[in-house]
Amino acid sequence: MQDGPATSNGEGGPVRLRIDLSYDGTDFSGWARQPGRRTVQGVLEDALAKQPPGASIAGPVVVAGRTDAGVHAIGQVVHVDVTRLAGETRSRMPISSDGLPDLDWARYRLNRVLPADVRVLSIRRAPAGFDARFSAVKRHYRYQVSDAPWGVSPLRRRDTLAWPRPLSVDAMNEAASSLLGLHDFAAFCKRREGATTIRELMELRWCRVDEYELHLSVSADAFCHSMVRSLVGALLWVGDGRRDVGWPLEVLRSRQRSSVVAPAHGLTLVKVDYPPDDELASRAEKTRNIRDESESFQSD
Repeated sequence: MQDGPATSNGEGGPVRLRIDLSYDGTDFSGWARQPGRRTVQGVLEDALAKQPPGASIAGPVVVAGRTDAGVHAIGQVVHVDVTRLAGETRSRMPISSDGLPDLDWARYRLNRVLPADVRVLSIRRAPAGFDARFSAVKRHYRYQVSDAPWGVSPLRRRDTLAWPRPLSVDAMNEAASSLLGLHDFAAFCKRREGATTIRELMELRWCRVDEYELHLSVSADAFCHSMVRSLVGALLWVGDGRRDVGWPLEVLRSRQRSSVVAPAHGLTLVKVDYPPDDELASRAEKTRNIRDESESFQSD
């Protein structure tokens, strides 16, 4: 796939589309395509390949955040470059004036082909300079926990962690506040060769939304591998009294990998933020210059 965006009008090359989607990560081996495994990227690309032959896909889809096995999404963003329809294919489907399929029709068709645990929410032409991964300025996640004595509701077991001890929101938020800002999160990341672990953590806050249900809101420019779940695990140990509020900061400063990692199924990618359209290209260029292409931009 080409590094820069496709043309916005399709002249002289592919057209870039932005696709927003949601998925239940329970039965997936994460986002990224892997041989012999069921992945979100795999089923999405397979569904795209079944679209009309007159509109070919110019390379793999590019994702804002590569979620791990079991992690869900309600606000995932990808881009894909497609060619315009031509020949007899045009006469067999609704198309726009520029030769692209009607995008509402394309969404309907994709959702008919996709399995029930993946849904395309919208498809639209991407603005000039848009890159789902490198143009993003902030990624938002939510982690859901139940500290009910009986566990978690059977209807929420796929997206909410059952915690066997009562949790103190105040203690967890006091501990979380010391982790905000720009830090080296090596202690909370699974190391990858050549990838930096320096991140700017912009939000890390717990809220009790019901008597026994707690949500953690997490936002950052990007997340290194296992970062969110490692932060959650450390804060839960503070919340149930096994560690004091200063312990997560001690772990951060030690730069020694924490072994307390929360399960994946409580984590959901909620939203990805992008700058104004006229800043998309410069943001993507800046991000590429800061981080090597091999670095992982993923939640967990």
